[in-house]
Amino acid sequence: MPVARRVLGESHELTLTMRWNYARALYQDDDATLGDLCEAVTTLEESERTARRVFGRAHPLTVDIASCLLDVYKILRARETPSGSA
Repeated sequence: MPVARRVLGESHELTLTMRWNYARALYQDDDATLGDLCEAVTTLEESERTARRVFGRAHPLTVDIASCLLDVYKILRARETPSGSA
């Protein structure tokens, strides 16, 4: 991804798609650590801001990134909730 970011730029659709897929791989892993989840959140938040600025809120990539961000927030909340209190 660093090469894509350098060559294509932060706001190129391919760069954003790669970052989105990277974050999804992090948080969808059954063995994801808290650090993995935090990295996924950071990556998705940055990507969502950029996609919204470049493509707008209604663009499919922006919508997909925002949806994944909500998913990872849910996973983090579930981890914070003590067992038996949900």
